Amino acid sequence: MNITLKSVLFSAAVFLTSHHCIGATKSTKTVHQEDWQSYFNQYDVQGTIAILDTRRSNGDLQVFNLKRAKQRFSPASTFKIPHTLFALDAGVVKDEFEIFKWDGIKRSYKPHNGDHDLRSAMRNSVVWIFDLFAKELGEEKAQQYLKLIKYGNQTPKTKRGSYWIHGELEISAIEQIDFLKKLFHNQLPFSVSHQRLVKDIMVVKAEKNWILRAKTGWQGKHGWWVGWVELPQGPVFFALNIDTPNRGKDLFKRQAITKEILRSINALP
Repeated sequence: MNITLKSVLFSAAVFLTSHHCIGATKSTKTVHQEDWQSYFNQYDVQGTIAILDTRRSNGDLQVFNLKRAKQRFSPASTFKIPHTLFALDAGVVKDEFEIFKWDGIKRSYKPHNGDHDLRSAMRNSVVWIFDLFAKELGEEKAQQYLKLIKYGNQTPKTKRGSYWIHGELEISAIEQIDFLKKLFHNQLPFSVSHQRLVKDIMVVKAEKNWILRAKTGWQGKHGWWVGWVELPQGPVFFALNIDTPNRGKDLFKRQAITKEILRSINALP
């Protein structure tokens, strides 16, 4: 598949990615950041965050709440990152321009009620499109892909609903970091063009000297925000997981906590 990416954001991303591959293969040690507790206390939530800052010469993995960072949870919509790679590799979706026609079923989240392409499906976390991918791929093929990239517990089984939300698939925050690092460096067992495309549609915000690529996830009981900030000195990877007892009212806390911690280490302005 020939993919033509003309956006300025993607051009900048290629420059940053190709020029800063610090920590791609370096082994890391874990550093406990108990002082980050204050950020979780401020928002009255329980959770964890893991950050791999490749700008640091030691390349340590900084973690708050290590026990939880090792615990596996449903990836929820953060799974749309690898799921898109699966769909592209299998030919279920051609490129970022293919249009998925709305099935006419009205859903509670209005942005889901309409036609979408791959970019808007990622941005708006359109579950019904990824359910189509899952149906086209089938459980056996999904299992093969999960094992291929060693994603969490590699189990696409479910008794109801989407296996990455209501099923048995689970991944830890630390495992999320490992997956994201491989994607950043185009080290996953997929074509480089597909990996670059997925990174392109993950862009949340870009400025002159930095690009933020990330994906939220919400299972109902817990929420995620995972991704990285690309900087001239190297990428800063992050994976946050929090409990959401107040459901929708807690969702803003995912980005709020992560951004405050990233700013505290000068990874975001």
